[in-house]
Amino acid sequence: MSLLQIHNLSLAIHDTEVLKEVSLTIEPGQIVAVTGESGSGKSMTALAVMQLLPIGARTSGSITLDGQEVLDLPEPQMCALRGASVGMVFQEPMTALNPVRTIGDQVMETILIHKAMPRVQAEERAREVLTRVGLPPDRFPLGRYPHELSGGQRQRVVIAMAIALRPKLLIADEPTTALDVTTQAQILDLLKGLVSEYGMGLLMITHDLAVVADMADRIVVMRYGEVVETGPTRRLLMDMKHPYTKMLFEASGHQVDLPPTPDPAPLLTVDKVVRDYRLPRTRLFAKPGHARAVDHVSFTLNRGERLGLVGESGCGKSTLTRAILGLEEAQSGQILLDGQPVFTGHRPNPDVRRKMQVVFQDPFGSFNPRHRVDRLITEPFHLLDTPPKGAERHDRVAEMLTAVGLSPDDARKYIHEFSGGQRQRIAIARALIIRPELILFDEAVSALDVSVRAQILDLLAELCDAYDLTYLFISHDLSVVRTITDRVLVMQAGRVVEQGDTGQVFDAPQHAYTKALIAAAPRLPDLGRGAA
Repeated sequence: MSLLQIHNLSLAIHDTEVLKEVSLTIEPGQIVAVTGESGSGKSMTALAVMQLLPIGARTSGSITLDGQEVLDLPEPQMCALRGASVGMVFQEPMTALNPVRTIGDQVMETILIHKAMPRVQAEERAREVLTRVGLPPDRFPLGRYPHELSGGQRQRVVIAMAIALRPKLLIADEPTTALDVTTQAQILDLLKGLVSEYGMGLLMITHDLAVVADMADRIVVMRYGEVVETGPTRRLLMDMKHPYTKMLFEASGHQVDLPPTPDPAPLLTVDKVVRDYRLPRTRLFAKPGHARAVDHVSFTLNRGERLGLVGESGCGKSTLTRAILGLEEAQSGQILLDGQPVFTGHRPNPDVRRKMQVVFQDPFGSFNPRHRVDRLITEPFHLLDTPPKGAERHDRVAEMLTAVGLSPDDARKYIHEFSGGQRQRIAIARALIIRPELILFDEAVSALDVSVRAQILDLLAELCDAYDLTYLFISHDLSVVRTITDRVLVMQAGRVVEQGDTGQVFDAPQHAYTKALIAAAPRLPDLGRGAA
């Protein structure tokens, strides 16, 4: 008997069809990956298994978990199953965790709610599962709070919560999307180890085939709420039948053609920059300590060049970015843009600030949802001494929307009316509208589907050709950095440990840390003609 069997599952929410006769099975000890773009129905399938559907949802078909029909169970019996028989790991650990409760209390919560054991034993089980996920109590006491942990460590806590009662089925919904490559590899290895050790089934939801290509036993490809293709991983990747599966595969390894770089002419100069942060006092009258986030970093970005910046979370990438943008002043060193300092007299230099723009990771979170697009993308005009007005302003908005592949008519819409990829195009239009000399892309494509990501990367290549873009591209996705940059910097613990031409660094890395990053990055198998 299969551990999980979904047969002809259909789901409608307020008469809008979301899932159409979805069928899949998971055996004990098996890893099944469900892949597809946003809106394909992956997460709704998982939520249907957990019976955590929104109000107005109507289902038909069958979901059998360990021989028990889930769709017919009343809520009290489903509550008994959740956590005990099926656990779930969510994409964003910080929102899945309670910020005012310790990690020990949150791991124990499932155990105590199900009255599986007394509190003393529950505390011991919490220590045991936290140790199993790589958070031993001697280094990570149960009394720590989520904000005291890194992103990867918080995700390990969420996994510990999900496996506290050794469920038979574990559902992981995009558990590695926001993590850097080494942490991502560790989380994937952890999930594989748990499946092997406990014999549980794992339903892995992801939009990136490269993440699960060497992990999953079977792959289920979904589009518009339907299963379009399924099969054993190796066989499916070697012999793809459906055009959508082929498109996903090609988009996962998408390469762009950047225009040639012009002759070297320095635009941004970072010289021996140091940035420290003050730490809390350990005792009442003790001197506060300091943590060094950026440690004597130096590099030059030439005009018309595309420079990548990679490294794990906490390596200093974001701190360095804020210093370049003039949002934080370095303790020592100098940052010059076109020969002018970013800070003058401990204040941001307005003449330099108007020459730089930034595109953030979350396009929806970087916009005010109450304003229309024409107002949103003209926000940088406040940096100009004489901002365009009237017809000139209207023409500039239309030009920028057209340049990023949107319509001038989109100027009157609100940001919620667009998809994630379209929002990122709008963010790029906002960055371009005052024709800055430098753009910083901070994880600008990490939250996007592989096909949308490929479109945005193609757009950047086109804009480089049309506008002679100079940019610093910050990302933990090495495959993206490789295709969209000319040179790359590798940061570790606040220092640049390696830099050089992108192809040279990736093909022949010199530093041990660079080698570890490249080895940890997920990659699609070389299938030759099978991917055609």
